[in-house]
Amino acid sequence: MHIDARTLPNGSLLEGDLCIVGAGAAGITIAREWIGSGYKVLLLEGGGLQYEPALQDSYRGEIVGLPYFPLEAARLHCFGGTTGHWAGWCSPLDPIDFERRDWVPHSGWPIRRDDLDPYYVRAQPILQLGPYEYSAAAWQRRDSAMTPFGLDPRVVWTKMWQFSPPTRFGTTYRDAIFGARNVTLYTYANVCEIEPNETVTAIQELRIRGLDGKEHRVRARHYVLACCSIQNARLLLASNRRVPTGLGNGNDLVGRFFMEHIEIPGGHLVLAPSWTAGLRMYEWIAGVTKARGELAPHATLQRERHMLNGTVSLWPGSPDEVAKSTFQMMTPEVLAAMRDWEARGRVGPPPFAENEPPPVDRFFNVVSRQEQAPNPRSRVTLSAERDGFGMPRVKLDWRMTDLERHTFRAFYEVLGREFGRSGLGRVQILEWITSADAGWPSTLSGGWHHMGTTRMHESARWGVVNPDCQVHGLANLSIAGSSVFPTGGAANPTLTIVALSLRLSDTLKRKVA
Repeated sequence: MHIDARTLPNGSLLEGDLCIVGAGAAGITIAREWIGSGYKVLLLEGGGLQYEPALQDSYRGEIVGLPYFPLEAARLHCFGGTTGHWAGWCSPLDPIDFERRDWVPHSGWPIRRDDLDPYYVRAQPILQLGPYEYSAAAWQRRDSAMTPFGLDPRVVWTKMWQFSPPTRFGTTYRDAIFGARNVTLYTYANVCEIEPNETVTAIQELRIRGLDGKEHRVRARHYVLACCSIQNARLLLASNRRVPTGLGNGNDLVGRFFMEHIEIPGGHLVLAPSWTAGLRMYEWIAGVTKARGELAPHATLQRERHMLNGTVSLWPGSPDEVAKSTFQMMTPEVLAAMRDWEARGRVGPPPFAENEPPPVDRFFNVVSRQEQAPNPRSRVTLSAERDGFGMPRVKLDWRMTDLERHTFRAFYEVLGREFGRSGLGRVQILEWITSADAGWPSTLSGGWHHMGTTRMHESARWGVVNPDCQVHGLANLSIAGSSVFPTGGAANPTLTIVALSLRLSDTLKRKVA
């Protein structure tokens, strides 16, 4: 069922058994699990069914740390959430991502990869993916042209991704939500405050406010915040009427440990003429590719070199992009001839013989997707400015540590050594990585992957939610989404978001029963 909250009389009271705040990948996943359950579910979406600039403006905020995308562009404020513009990249976190690593401060999940595997399996069809199979060997058996590089897999291995169509939750699951008798979707129901009881041990009600000035209240037995990492933290911090520091924030952790995936060019690769197997394993064609590999440091290497996790992907390049390289197989004359050949539209044979430098399709840009170390100084806080709903806007202070730079240097050194040792090619490392004095380059970017801010931990001293994603000290408030990630690994977060949402749904069903 769907109700436009703008049509409700001012001061309406909405009641149910379960209230989910946010109708993106996490919120819709949980709501679908409760269809036909016999329990009344309220699904609150602050936006409408489509993008609207006036509503999107409520996500605008201030960047006070490292340069970052405009916050109002990083997330969609409408039914379906940011699945409305994601690219469909899916891969599970690695087992080491869940471990406590003594060289990575604040690392470690209170659950293991084995605990999440059954939910990853269930998440695959929700995201319109194939079987839960993420080994390069399995994909090579499916397609013999998918040949991994002959690097030492105990040092650098091929980590696999699968690609969703991508699934747009707002359209794919619209009919299921609209047609559910026990689930009511309220659009234009922007939650502005969470009100606890007098002892601040449970949530009493939510307050909804519209741009038209109407206000409503929501009461339920259990509540789930399923907004994005920034908005989950913002709502907890802004709910400060009874507790000045905000809800779940007794140890000043809400908003801290904001993480991204550092996506940035790190070098160039020229494959040797001896590599004739093609690059089906590592290529990506939008709308065509079903699975793709990226090169990642093995867990053993991460432990030995005290590195973070990460991957590098290969994207077709050109001679100009490696013109300053020191590859032994290059000469200035050949590079000039290749640039001229490319400028002429690649007409005629390439200007080299078989035993000379490789053709243009052997040149690749090497682009990193690297884990960010959990850092309490990287955080989301409230601004003095307010949006159209009267809520404080946010400030994002995105920060790195020395460990990120160390990881870039260590991994690219190993990558270059492995390609050279195997005779597969040569890697040129960009100067910003090799220079000890260089700062972050102008190409520094995130992957639009917001994580952290309400991290998971057994202890309230170190986490906002417990291993079941319940907010410490608040018996009927849980959090869904990547804001609960203690670490981010190198995998795009959507598959893990859906898996954790399924796990949380199962937990809530046991509580309600």
